[in-house]
Formats: sequence, structure tokens, C-alpha cells
Amino acid sequence: MDETLEKIIYWTPRILSVMFILFLALFSLDVFEPGLSIGPILIGLFMHNIPSMVLTVILIISWKYEIVGGIAYILAGLLYIVLLLFKNPFEWYMISWALTISGPAFLIGALFLVNWFRKKSK
Repeated sequence: MDETLEKIIYWTPRILSVMFILFLALFSLDVFEPGLSIGPILIGLFMHNIPSMVLTVILIISWKYEIVGGIAYILAGLLYIVLLLFKNPFEWYMISWALTISGPAFLIGALFLVNWFRKKSK
């Protein structure tokens, strides 16, 4: 196979994963409110960034072992859907929430698995 295509297959899930982690980290910026002291802000930032930190660790492991990234990102997408459905009664707008968060996670997981299958078949 063409070397350029192999590089694209290798780098795409990693770059998308970094972008996805940064996207999730953006949601933590809502802790900044006028009048809050530094303590509650730091606790809020930590709590909001736990998923980003977990996905960062998964990305570091997945960089070498793509199967870990494939399974973990797909499970993370499923976990988000399950938590979304159990936390609130179902409303139709929740489908867009699920697609916004779980969709990229499923895509990244699938790309890691494609990379793993290609590496395994060599």
C-alpha cells in the first residue's frame, strides 16, 4: 500500500483524539463565574476535566497499542449514551447530544481498530 496512505491511517485517529480531548476540555470553561474564589474554580476545573484526563491516558497507551484505543473510545461513547439516558428522561434533542459526543468517540475507536487490524495483518 502507498506509504502516504499508511501515514494517514496511522495519524488520523491520533490527531482526531487530541482534537476530541480539547473539545471536551472546552466544556470545563463554564466554571468561571464572577465572584467565585480560586478554590471552587480549581475543583470545578478538575471535576469537569476528568473525562479529558482519562482519554489523555488512553491516548498515550493507544499510541502504541491501537487495540486499547479502539475498544476504549467505543466504550467511552457507549458509556456517554448510557449515562445520558439514565440521568434524564428521554427527549428527542438528546440524540444530538449523543451524536456530538459519542459520534467522534465511535469514529476514533473505529480508526484505531482499522489501524490495529492493518498492523496485525502485516
